[in-house]
Amino acid sequence: MWFIFSILTALAWGGANLFYKKGTDSNDPYSHLKIVTMVGLVMGVHAITYMIVKDITFDPFDMVRYFPVSAMYILSMTIGYIGLRYIELSIAAPVQNSAGAVSAILLFIFFPREMHPLDILGIIIVTAGVIGLAMLERKAETKELHAQNVVIDKKYQISFLAITFPILYALIDGLGSFADGIYLDELKLISEDAALLAYEFTFLICAILAYIYVKFIKKQKFDIFKEKDKGFAAILETVGQFFYVFAMASNAIIAAPLIAAHGIFSVILSRIFLKEVLTKRQYIMVGVVMLGIILLGVTGEL
Repeated sequence: MWFIFSILTALAWGGANLFYKKGTDSNDPYSHLKIVTMVGLVMGVHAITYMIVKDITFDPFDMVRYFPVSAMYILSMTIGYIGLRYIELSIAAPVQNSAGAVSAILLFIFFPREMHPLDILGIIIVTAGVIGLAMLERKAETKELHAQNVVIDKKYQISFLAITFPILYALIDGLGSFADGIYLDELKLISEDAALLAYEFTFLICAILAYIYVKFIKKQKFDIFKEKDKGFAAILETVGQFFYVFAMASNAIIAAPLIAAHGIFSVILSRIFLKEVLTKRQYIMVGVVMLGIILLGVTGEL
């Protein structure tokens, strides 16, 4: 089931990426905090509903126990939301999508295990394909902006500022996935349900704090019921998180890089719903990633 959960996570997060981009205002310095608020609120609603439906008794101390993982995920996501202002002209996508490989490498180093050769090949193919596609995406976007005679501000080009956000995201998110693999798969320090609820309630607290800061301290206009794009992104993010926990609990070392392929699904979805056209090279990279996914799916049944 880990393979199915991984694919569902990647699909959900791929869709979330579309709405994150649509819901980000490059001129709003508080845009990232508004996204944090929407994601945290949706996760909080889901956590409460999940508890009621499954009749689970939640131990608040699980939030403390799981905090190192929650903190790294929430911090990396917030940094990623900030980086969305620079996404067209930075190398954010290819670097961010390497987070799955970072966690897989760390898990393999600290918790070595026998892996099927096809698993290793699949991980390499998926990671290479995702990074390659993201680089082509960036090149195409830059070319289009130049063709439209858009004046590119230096701070939005490949500079220290532009590179910092995706690098921090990849490192922190990769460490978060590594820690998650330890908590859920390697040492079984917490159950899947407890981890899911602990993370979502922690995110809810961050959402409340972010809302108070933006709305009452900075006195910015912010109506959560009018933030449709951010709301859809938050729903898809939460759906992905639900499946992610169970995927990581079953086979973290392979699930992490596979889930990192959510970028491929966001590209495919953008072509379907936004009627954009892929270049031949992009089609090749999509095919490469799909081949890697198929290989991982095959080994999952061996």
